[in-house]
Amino acid sequence: MEDKSIFKSWVPNWAVITVLFVCLLHSMILLGVYSSNVAYAASFLDIEPEDLQFAMCVTYGTLLATILIESRFSNYFPPKSYLIAIYILVAVTIVSSSYVTNFSVFIILRIAEGILMALPCLILRQLLVEQFGSKNGIIIGFSFYYGSLLLATPFIMNIGVWFLDHYDWKYMLYVSGMLQVLNVFLIMITFKGHRITKKIPLYQVDLTSYVLVLISILTGAYFFVYAEKKYWFETPEMIWAFMLFLITGGLFIFRQRLLKRPSFDFEVFRHANLRIAFLLFFIFYIARATLGLCHSAMFSIWNWDPERVAGVQYINGLGNVIGLILAAFFLMKSMPTKYIFMIGFTLLAIFHFWFTFLFVPDVSLSDIIIPYVLQGIAVGILFVPLVLFTVTAVPKKLMTSSGIVGVLGRFWGSTIGFCIMQNSTAFLKGKHFLKLSQFVTDNSAEAQETITKTMQSFMSKGYSVDDSNALALKKVFSTVAKQSTLLSNMEIYTVMGYVLVVLVVLIGFNQHLKQTLHLFKKKIWIS
Repeated sequence: MEDKSIFKSWVPNWAVITVLFVCLLHSMILLGVYSSNVAYAASFLDIEPEDLQFAMCVTYGTLLATILIESRFSNYFPPKSYLIAIYILVAVTIVSSSYVTNFSVFIILRIAEGILMALPCLILRQLLVEQFGSKNGIIIGFSFYYGSLLLATPFIMNIGVWFLDHYDWKYMLYVSGMLQVLNVFLIMITFKGHRITKKIPLYQVDLTSYVLVLISILTGAYFFVYAEKKYWFETPEMIWAFMLFLITGGLFIFRQRLLKRPSFDFEVFRHANLRIAFLLFFIFYIARATLGLCHSAMFSIWNWDPERVAGVQYINGLGNVIGLILAAFFLMKSMPTKYIFMIGFTLLAIFHFWFTFLFVPDVSLSDIIIPYVLQGIAVGILFVPLVLFTVTAVPKKLMTSSGIVGVLGRFWGSTIGFCIMQNSTAFLKGKHFLKLSQFVTDNSAEAQETITKTMQSFMSKGYSVDDSNALALKKVFSTVAKQSTLLSNMEIYTVMGYVLVVLVVLIGFNQHLKQTLHLFKKKIWIS
């Protein structure tokens, strides 16, 4: 951006950074307001957790597709009026969603939110980075921005728990809408009204490619989210979703290869470092998905109340902060990227192996705190270097496409990670439940003794013999189900730990991964 006088002369640099940072927070709100308390949000909308996961994939997937054409809109409109219009629409959309109970309408609103989340991101991030003139300043700026994205879920979850204790769910959405009004106010008093880029007509926007890639992303997300629940290819619905995913994705690739000025340049995949960056992002997000099993155990196995689980997530957030600080230090000292990645993924592997032994019927916070913090540190160490490695893995002219590849890795990593965890858990729980329930028979003296004691306990409380027997059996099989869940989690964490160890070894021996990441030779993210 050539004209840096977009801000009024009286606004100091620290205020500019604060305003831009606050304006960027809206993406965290849109991604976190429902994911912060999945169970309650699902019950509020009368839907299943898979439906809510799909809704979140819709928002992020729409953001991914919209990035392809976002620059055309931000170059056409003056930034001030452009951003004000977007945040007004975001406020209307969020508040409107508080009155929606129909899932189909809710999905339409989530698509709109994905578009509105993508439109201001590039221009705001460019303006933010321009405020940092030095190498260390850019590292700090990126660490703050992406660190905030990492910390969004625990922060919003704690706000959500507080709101649910004191107010109705809708008030949380009202406050989210009011924060967008704050953005409008800040932009009105700090921005000038002139444009900062050359006006480019909108008639050449490649809407055909946008529609194709959006359909492919949404149908692909639908397939992977509902695969276990709808029995994969055993239902026509899933077959059609998968076929649409492949057909529209193939047509998008074919169209991009033919266009003179494609929305996405597939030449980026000719660069080995970009392919490696995509793979690392993909595995990174799958490894992060296992943390959901830990939080699920807190609720269903250890019977921790929502307020305690929300508070515990701040501990993981502390780890994120420590990891971000370490990553910034490593980058400032020009530590070879290979070593940063090896440190981060090694810590992630240690977390998985350590937590394998913590999936027991009852644990205290002191038992899990060290590995829980280690997971946060690992994620903090990896995130910003992965982002910067992705955007610097290709020549300057391919910068936009490389950034999209990074978002692509995050989206499909989180979506397929959810699918893997969901299917692995269902399969392993079923296998272990079947094995363990075989011991609850008339021939098992230990099982019969447990049932008898449990039955007597219920009878002493005034229940009839038949009711006591039914409740005793229900309690025993509930214990078997919990034990099956714990065994399943242990297996998943063990496998993921070994996958991460193999990844660390491959990174160590990889010849394409550059020993030193030359992040600051070309400020390609500013162009």
